Amino acid sequence: MTWYLETERLRLRPFHADLSDLDAFRAVVSDPVSMRFYPKPFDRAATRMWIERVLERYERHGFGLLAIEEKATGEMIGDCGPMLMPVGADEFVELGWHLRRDRQRQGFAREAGAACRDHTWRELGPDRLISLIRPENVPSWKVARALGFRPWRATVRVGMGHVVWTIERPSAWSGPA
Repeated sequence: MTWYLETERLRLRPFHADLSDLDAFRAVVSDPVSMRFYPKPFDRAATRMWIERVLERYERHGFGLLAIEEKATGEMIGDCGPMLMPVGADEFVELGWHLRRDRQRQGFAREAGAACRDHTWRELGPDRLISLIRPENVPSWKVARALGFRPWRATVRVGMGHVVWTIERPSAWSGPA
């Protein structure tokens, strides 16, 4: 996994294979308010499994969610990036994001998402990207809209209804570099 991205305020990098991101990422996914759109917040074991699945995706697909570091503090504040995701009988590249609650509503998800979206167009060249968002998750809807996504169709994941948001590759992107 060699994706390292930088924006004005953020560094996006692969999760560390030694799991040294575990406690910082647990602060993101264990928060009951931030994780209210998931079946439940993640405990330490579930957070570890999440990171291990991300690391497996790096090996299997060559890409996956990236850790988000805030340049000003050096802190890991969330994740963002592409991953292959089944939706019905199809498989798409999904762009996902999660931010620590104290860093939400500051444009970080949009900033990280735009960098990952554009890098995904360049490196992977899919015809479309998706984002799976629960119908009541208005904050993620706002991020998706800001990134150019629009609602496409409905699906069920982990027993919960989701809206599949989509964006088609702009014609200016001719495919992987």
